[in-house]
Amino acid sequence: MSATVRGNNWTLGVSLEATFPLPPNLLGLQITETVEEGWGHISKMKGNREGLFKMQSEKQDPVNYYVGIDVGTASVRAALVDQFGTIVAHADQSIQIWEPKPDHYEQSSDDIWAACCTVTKKIIQGVDVAWIRGLGFDATCSLVVVDKQFQPLAVNYEGECKRNIILWMDHRAASQVDRINGTQHSVLSYVGGVMSVEMQPPKLLWMKENLRESCWEKAGYFFDLPDFLSWKATGVTARSLCPLVCKWTYSPDKGWDDSFWKVIGLEDLVADKYEKIGNQVLSPGASVGNGLTPEAAKDLGLAEGTAVAASLIDAHAGGLGVIGADVKGHNLPCENQPVTSRLAVICGTSSCHMGISDAPIFVPGVWGPYYSAMVPGFWLNEGGQSATGKLIDHVVRGHVAFPELQAKAAASAQNIYTYLNSHLDLIKKSLPVGFLTVDLHVWPDFHGNRSPLADLTLKGMVVGLTLYQGLDELALIYLATIQAIALGTRHILETMQSAGHHISTLFLCGGLSKNPLFVEMHADITGKPIVLSKEVESVLVGAAILGACASGDFASVQTPPLQWNLLPAVVHLAMTMSSLLKTQIFQRPWREWEKSGKSCYQTTGIKDFMTRSMKCF
Repeated sequence: MSATVRGNNWTLGVSLEATFPLPPNLLGLQITETVEEGWGHISKMKGNREGLFKMQSEKQDPVNYYVGIDVGTASVRAALVDQFGTIVAHADQSIQIWEPKPDHYEQSSDDIWAACCTVTKKIIQGVDVAWIRGLGFDATCSLVVVDKQFQPLAVNYEGECKRNIILWMDHRAASQVDRINGTQHSVLSYVGGVMSVEMQPPKLLWMKENLRESCWEKAGYFFDLPDFLSWKATGVTARSLCPLVCKWTYSPDKGWDDSFWKVIGLEDLVADKYEKIGNQVLSPGASVGNGLTPEAAKDLGLAEGTAVAASLIDAHAGGLGVIGADVKGHNLPCENQPVTSRLAVICGTSSCHMGISDAPIFVPGVWGPYYSAMVPGFWLNEGGQSATGKLIDHVVRGHVAFPELQAKAAASAQNIYTYLNSHLDLIKKSLPVGFLTVDLHVWPDFHGNRSPLADLTLKGMVVGLTLYQGLDELALIYLATIQAIALGTRHILETMQSAGHHISTLFLCGGLSKNPLFVEMHADITGKPIVLSKEVESVLVGAAILGACASGDFASVQTPPLQWNLLPAVVHLAMTMSSLLKTQIFQRPWREWEKSGKSCYQTTGIKDFMTRSMKCF
């Protein structure tokens, strides 16, 4: 048992913990227990909290709480966070994904809202809702379509209205985004020079061209998923600056650019003064309307009128949760440097690389610069990889030795990735683990390249396979895939630095940051120190920060007392010879492409060029 003394550095709402031993049960608190319930789980502090509440009552300061709800690709999670930044309870629940054809991914707004309600009711059990001051949402940048009465509209040929969301990773609008990029409109300079198929304009154009009568003409509103959730909670159609700037081409100072929508063939959005996509814009963390409506309050189990914040995209909530951490005393290069020396890497189903700057920096193939899209007053550049956690899962589960892995992991009471990490330790003998794949290489663009090549047509490759298909070979492909993802991060990092960023330290959060091998390979391959947070649910804390700001308790997302706690141990590994070799191999195709005189994000012919260049392996 230990007590925690928290510092008072509120820069970007983050502080460090120092711990010291205490007699057991001094505060009446016991170890966190995880209880499985239905499809999800709920974790709460177990035991008598009277000691803690007594201390608060002596100060005559009631404990306030904030709810953060995070809608990821495959699940909805919620956390109850107290005014000291401690997660008191959290829960999650799976949500459905439909894949009716290749590159088409759909979800249901009804299914997602129901999951939000379920997890929220779980985390507030035993808590007086009068103490819950605010609610914040974050979500994937998926496109939600409803009619004029806010009822779901089908985004598919089958006419299934329940499936009214085009998921962020959907690539159906490939031809539409090619035509949009062909316009070379000036707004494209704020998305890295090339718009991604994962953004909203190409998806809107696809619907107009393919579902004109059944969807486009009946649509009343097109929401980014984070904005849909704040509407569902408040009944207010105002949009958050974050998704509009990052995924819709909105400018914080100029607003919508009529000429862009007209030139791409969506002039009807201009005609109705952008009512369908948003003509009232709020900063993230601003209070929306009058808070929870009676209906939403009943659905969520919260009090009517509870403050609801303008939302964030999920990766941006994670970046908000970690990028301002106080790391004094850890001998990190960023300790005496500005926050702009940090790169937040939010790694889950996909990965996002969030770097901020005082002035706009234009990075070829990297999204942005976006003003105040994550941290107020700073410009944001966002690199990314479209498939990371999903790629690892795809490679491992698709291998012929996967049933053997499942059985052995279950027999040892480990998850499959913990078992694979242990298996790699057994077979590496005295060599560094990276040397195991000197003859096995993965090109990770199985779902295209988001950054910095910005080419959705690129495919993945594995080079160096043998006839052996056992568990050892599965472990090696797993390792090579993680190394390839880390090499992709290095590619993004170097591109950002070449454009003017000065990044010295990586701050990781998200599900993949819980995998020690993933973290080790990123430190090893990038050559940068990596900071991990003590509270692993950074995205949820980021969402709760929004709720705290919306409540009026704190002035902005930069100065709430939602303290962020870092592990005393910081991962910092020097590059090994094996990682240097893999880096050289990974870089050669696109280095040669750059030497050909074309920018790395120009897509014409790059797929063929890289295929030919794989001989370098």
